[in-house]
Amino acid sequence: MSAAFDFQPWMAAQLAAVEHALDTWVSIATTADMGHQAPADLMAAMRYAVQGGGKRLRPLLVLATAQATGAPPGHEAALRAACATELIHAYSLVHDDMPCMDNDVLRRGKPTVHVQFGEAVAMLAGDALQALAFELLTPDVGVISAAQQAQLCRLLSRAAGCAGMAGGQAIDLASVGLHLTEAQLREMHRLKTGALLQASVMMGAACGSASAQAQAALQTYGAAIGLAFQVVDDMLDVTADSATLGKTAGKDAAADKPTYVSLMGLTAAGAYAQSLHDQAVQALADSGLGDTQALQALANWVVNRSC
Repeated sequence: MSAAFDFQPWMAAQLAAVEHALDTWVSIATTADMGHQAPADLMAAMRYAVQGGGKRLRPLLVLATAQATGAPPGHEAALRAACATELIHAYSLVHDDMPCMDNDVLRRGKPTVHVQFGEAVAMLAGDALQALAFELLTPDVGVISAAQQAQLCRLLSRAAGCAGMAGGQAIDLASVGLHLTEAQLREMHRLKTGALLQASVMMGAACGSASAQAQAALQTYGAAIGLAFQVVDDMLDVTADSATLGKTAGKDAAADKPTYVSLMGLTAAGAYAQSLHDQAVQALADSGLGDTQALQALANWVVNRSC
């Protein structure tokens, strides 16, 4: 990576733009819709789920890839795509934390949405956030062409559905107490976690201009980063505490869930995460793209993070 690139200021600027956009668009959506006010508890639960925490990795991947593929700074299509990925992620966390799934009480350092607002409101807040994600991708004003809207919606819906995040969560729930092979565990996390992270990369590419070579390389990068993120997550569940993570530490082992640590041990899992990082960086080198510094920095961050 070039020494001239300073990741922290870049990330701070992107996060500021994402936070402002999320605050604006969620507030607009929850205060008025064709003259009708949404229920106050639903509005509050939606804001609570989205605001005040999270790494925002998915929006950062969108914006970094859009930059790498030539989208201009502040490109509204890229910002809307970035926020849409975060809304889908937020909805998935709301639903995953509920008693019928992972039954967790802590998320992003605060009580989970169903603990704070009740199960029914939490379920509806997740539903509403999912719908809002696609509303952001289909604005009335002509900032995103019809073809680009369709492409972005297709990428996001596939990543979130039965061939992506929802399918992976179903496998996860069915795998409690079972011994999975490495291939089975990889497939589960390719869907549950990796699909949306990979889609974030490809949605960023859809906001710019990428050759077939670059798109193939970005697919490889996104897949490697998606799996590396989960491997590190499994490691942190063992090595970090709840205050650092912002969620309940040690819960995977307590729930007898298969993880990369339970399958291969902590040291081997760390080595595997590093090999995935190396695959991601090599894919960027193979992409033919000129400005991949932010994507390289995000790969480093994913593997070296402490929470």
